[in-house]
This record gives sequence, structure tokens and C-alpha cells, in this order.
Amino acid sequence: MTHLVVLGLDSRDDAERVIQLTEDLAKQQLLQREDAAYAYKDAKGKVRIQQTVNLAGAGAASGALWGTLIGLIFLSPIAGFAVGAASGAIAGKLTDIGINDDLIKQVGQELQEGHAAVFLLARSATVDRVVDALKPFSPTIIQTNLTKEREDELVQALQS
Repeated sequence: MTHLVVLGLDSRDDAERVIQLTEDLAKQQLLQREDAAYAYKDAKGKVRIQQTVNLAGAGAASGALWGTLIGLIFLSPIAGFAVGAASGAIAGKLTDIGINDDLIKQVGQELQEGHAAVFLLARSATVDRVVDALKPFSPTIIQTNLTKEREDELVQALQS
């Protein structure tokens, strides 16, 4: 099952470091991250959102590959590449998978100026190692879809 955890952090810099940390943990196979994003409120009070997955870019790459293959079959690889890339980019833009954008915006509105929230969607994790890696950032749990018992355990582990 995939779990969503939203962590509150003191700054945008901390959010960027936590996102990088989750990438590193995923490379070490300690975290199976499906998606991640962060939101922060700038000095003017505007919510800014950074997504880690560019669906349009991924869609374009996939579409270009399929378009080229289809183009080769019909003896027009350049046209196939162009049509495939365009349709893949559009499909990627229109497909909202991963973390719900409305949730990110909603949580972002509640942030204090200068503070940030990191949104992690993960299938599995080596919990003790991930928690130990996050502790230096002193995150707070803003929201999660974990059971109440598991959420309480996570809060306790991050505070100890």
C-alpha cells in the first residue's frame, strides 16, 4: 500500500534537503518513493510548489519513443517522433498521478511565511533508517494516511 506523509519544516532549504535525502534513500533502497513535492510560502505570502516528477517531460519521452517506432513501421520516423512526443507531453500534463495538487495548494496556504511542507508518497520504507535520516530536520507531521497508531509511532520516533 502507498502511504502519504506531509512533513512541516522550518524553511525552503530544509525542504530541498529532505527531498534530496529521500532521493538518496531511494537509491540505497531504503525508501520506495513514488512521488515527492514541496510547497513553501515566500516573503510576499505566495505559495510556491516544486514537484519532483515532470509528467509532461516523461510523457513526451515515452511518446517520442512510441511515435518513432510507429513512424518506422510507416516509413516516416521524423513525423512519428514529433507526433508521439507532442501527444505524450499532452497526456503527461493531463494525467494527475501521484500527490494531489489540490492537497499541496491547501497545505501550502496554511504555512507560515518562510516555512515549507514536504509531501512524500512512498510504497515502502526501512522506517528506522528513514526516521533517523529525517531527525536532524525536526519535522512535524502535518498530515498522513497512516493508521492513528502508526502515525503516533512516527511522531514519537521523530521526537526522540
